[in-house]
Amino acid sequence: MRDINDMSVNDRYRVPKPKSISEVPKYMKDLLKSFFSRLFYIFRLVWDTKKSLLFIMVFMAVFNGVMPVIGSLIGARIMNRLAEAYAGAEFAFGVITVLLVLQFFYTFVNQTVTRLYSTVTSISGEQVSNHVKMLIMDKAREVDMVSYDSPDFYARMENANREAGMRPIQIMSSTFSVLSTLISIISYIVVLFSVSSWAPWLIILVSIPTTIVNFVYRKKNVNYMFRRSKSRRQMDYYASTVIDKDLVKEIRMFNLNSTFTNKYKAVFDDYYRGLRRLRVEETLWGLAAALVTSAVYCLLYIFLARGVYSREFAVGDFSLYTGAITAIGGGVSGLINSTASIYEGTLFIENLISFLGEKPTIVPSVSPARHVMRGVPHRIEFRDVCFRYQGLDHDVLHSIDLTIEPGETVVIVGLNGAGKTTLVKLLTRLYDPSSGTVMLDGYDIREYDVDELYDMFGIIFQDFGKYAVTAGENIVFGDIERDAGAEEVREAAKKSGSDVYIQGLKNGYDTPLMRYFEADGAELSIGQWQKLAIARAFYSDSDILILDEPTASLDPMAEQDIFNRFNELRHNKTSIFISHRLSSATIADKILVMENGRIVEVGSHGELMAQKGKYYTLFSTQAARYTEESAKE
Repeated sequence: MRDINDMSVNDRYRVPKPKSISEVPKYMKDLLKSFFSRLFYIFRLVWDTKKSLLFIMVFMAVFNGVMPVIGSLIGARIMNRLAEAYAGAEFAFGVITVLLVLQFFYTFVNQTVTRLYSTVTSISGEQVSNHVKMLIMDKAREVDMVSYDSPDFYARMENANREAGMRPIQIMSSTFSVLSTLISIISYIVVLFSVSSWAPWLIILVSIPTTIVNFVYRKKNVNYMFRRSKSRRQMDYYASTVIDKDLVKEIRMFNLNSTFTNKYKAVFDDYYRGLRRLRVEETLWGLAAALVTSAVYCLLYIFLARGVYSREFAVGDFSLYTGAITAIGGGVSGLINSTASIYEGTLFIENLISFLGEKPTIVPSVSPARHVMRGVPHRIEFRDVCFRYQGLDHDVLHSIDLTIEPGETVVIVGLNGAGKTTLVKLLTRLYDPSSGTVMLDGYDIREYDVDELYDMFGIIFQDFGKYAVTAGENIVFGDIERDAGAEEVREAAKKSGSDVYIQGLKNGYDTPLMRYFEADGAELSIGQWQKLAIARAFYSDSDILILDEPTASLDPMAEQDIFNRFNELRHNKTSIFISHRLSSATIADKILVMENGRIVEVGSHGELMAQKGKYYTLFSTQAARYTEESAKE
């Protein structure tokens, strides 16, 4: 898969550029088809969020299109009546009074409706933004773990998140603004036709260069943003690193602030140079187009002034016609900007479409899906399983053959990078094997309902989550579907040893952890967090218990106590432990020794010690180290 940074906009949207003149019509057709498909997608998003908003926008499009013309006509009538009165014409002042009252009423209605519309769109915009955010969060839950290993996926997710808040409603507003502008332009063209049939077309003609400049540079800007997505992610990372509360101690002690600040500045300077060059080019071309437009407008104004001078039309009509010229020119310019904004917005929204279109592959391989038997011991088999992560050119697991009998306790040991955690990820079907089969109770694990499969595992990863919620909620997250009470939560905490310090917190189990949101949030040590994570496993009513380095931050005595407690908990349950401290392996029915993605030894503690192989060496080395440390003390 190519990285998004290597993809041009046309690659991204699958509209290949024409190779010859004969292909231009097809290219334009495909380009328009792609554009309107994205636009209709946005309409559907808004429709799904708030149907009434679309009807309000249609009304405002017509309202905003007609009102400027009505205002110009009223203004022209007032000017003509005042000019006639000044020239000596006799008529009741009441006529002018009525026109002025009408002008006031027009202004009041225009301002009132505009303000109400602004309020409605602002409120509705929050609803649309929320709807899109919910879609993104739902999709993040649905997509495969393998997607998170892809820079392309991260780029799309980043862009989708960034644009979700403002783009949909902005594009909708711009779209209906185009409709308003078209109504105004057509109305003013009708007005201007009474003076000249060629003037409106001349105004539209001189707007073409501006149109071309806008569209060309909108596309260049979007293309640049996509190409430099990596640079934006780097800037976000460097900027957030120096203010990360979990890293601030190291940043301060190692004096890394300047290092990351300089990295940020280097990336920004390079990113900014390209962006500045594009903006300067766009401005220069825009000024050239504006010079041509201004010259034409000047000639038209002279033409109209001469008409007034020769008494071909009234003084008030001069303001009407010059206003029409300005309105048509401004309308065409606004039409260009709105259309370009829509085009640019739909290109950006492609990130959202692409992200939400991500299809999961971790789905049941049969229909209907097989149901997981709960509350019984389970048999697990790995049959010639190999696996490699996306983007790697080599396997990280090689020909794994393994059987875990119902109710067995298995400890997996090995050096870092041996493939222990990857093996667990395949067992829990966070990933699928590159080849081979993982079997559960005699069936391919891919045949089972995925949610039911996940629900049967009680797992604590070595990089367990630390959630900014209460201490009690952190424990309940171990089995969110379980309908248990406060006593069960506390019992799980007691078994993990976390109840002691939780009781000492300001509000006990209701104390918020971390200070992201609450000033009185409790900050726990890594060891305390680890005990809290272990409490989740005790709280979980699971069939298969998996602990991936759950006690790495605990001292050996506390670790042994935890494993003894788990030894009681695992009654009639299949249990899999991953641990660097081999003293815990002595309780296992079966020990797997992994090295370089292979299982090199299998057996009980006594059997492997008798073999005097890899396990014997690891265990003896670690035991000797503990003996030396005890002697020193």
